[in-house]
Amino acid sequence: MSILIKSAKIIDADSTYNGKVLDIYIVNGIIKEIGKNLKVSAKDIIEKENLHISTGWFDSSVCFGEPGFEERENLENGIESAAISGFTDLILNPETNPILDSKADINYIKSKTSNSIISVHPLGALSKQSNSKELADLKEMFDTGCVGFYDFKKPIKNANLLKTALQYVQHFDGLIFSFPLEESISKNSLVHEGVVSTTYGLNGFSTVSEEIAVARDLKILEYTGGKLFIPTISTIGSAKLIKQAKLKELNVTCSVSTNNLFFNENKLKEFDTRFKVLPPLRDEKTRKELKKFVIDGTIDLVTCDHCPIDIDNKKTDFENSFFGSTGLESSFGALNTIFGLNQTIKIMTSGYDIFNLNKPSLSIGSEAKLTLFNPDLDYTFSKSDIFSQSKNSSFIDMKLKGKSYGVISNFKKLIVE
Repeated sequence: MSILIKSAKIIDADSTYNGKVLDIYIVNGIIKEIGKNLKVSAKDIIEKENLHISTGWFDSSVCFGEPGFEERENLENGIESAAISGFTDLILNPETNPILDSKADINYIKSKTSNSIISVHPLGALSKQSNSKELADLKEMFDTGCVGFYDFKKPIKNANLLKTALQYVQHFDGLIFSFPLEESISKNSLVHEGVVSTTYGLNGFSTVSEEIAVARDLKILEYTGGKLFIPTISTIGSAKLIKQAKLKELNVTCSVSTNNLFFNENKLKEFDTRFKVLPPLRDEKTRKELKKFVIDGTIDLVTCDHCPIDIDNKKTDFENSFFGSTGLESSFGALNTIFGLNQTIKIMTSGYDIFNLNKPSLSIGSEAKLTLFNPDLDYTFSKSDIFSQSKNSSFIDMKLKGKSYGVISNFKKLIVE
């Protein structure tokens, strides 16, 4: 397979080609030449309006339904949606049925995705059945190819379980996820505890219900050592606690959801279930401050937090509707709207090191893991932009800027016409 990409502006702060408009010649998945007006023979020639290119995009929190919830999203369709959306590498949550809590479960995901255009890196459950009672077989799952351990969006109720896990995984450099929520003070909550919850008489997630959990986990990490990842924080207090922990040189990293950077709690005034997400949308002050914590590096990663939900469980009354929003297709447009191009590409190509994965390189001799995109396309996001099986996107009808053309990855290409 030979591909010639014509006149693409390279956006890669780590590359000597950054900011230059060049041709890129790829043969059998390897970058062979980069330069102006290359005179080469290629089977495929890619020319696109306002074509930009970067190393492949990465996301740290994606759910596909398979096995068990294929009505939400199967692996094949989810992978295609991700590739069209510009992603070459994804961290896959163990939010399946059965939950991914064994070597066999990880093997299933690895075998089903081994020949895919993108690289799918599964997480294993931290505890058996994600019930916070007994550790799953962490070492066996790690040896099979899982990159971390997470009871998806479930807090670790047993502090001793977290302590034991952090100590144990140091023997093989494992990564522990801990969802930041103290359930005992947030039972039956639906939205952020604030103006909307008070006005409409809804149970609200207080900021303290998140921050207590973060404080506990950081204290345990300080005692045990190890590596801790705190996914999708949503409060100013949580970010400040993590910033302080990093100053103490604790090995902690964290993420925030694009939802919490783009929206605030006012979106919930009409009880639109598309905006019922976890963590909940917070107030406007928090949204703005979280953006600052991304820019200064306190928050390491931004995730689209792709969580497809079938229509029966999403488009129902607000109280019974499941938490979650799809996010792959809207991710680049949303972040580019918030941050601008250079910061967005920095965000979307970060995270490989946290999971001990090789970061793609846009250089001669490197394997081509590339994302092609137009950063200046203004459009209103609609259902027709969603390739996922489930259409529960909080970004429908939002004005976004920038869209992916697709990827070249794993010796394959998927470029939209």
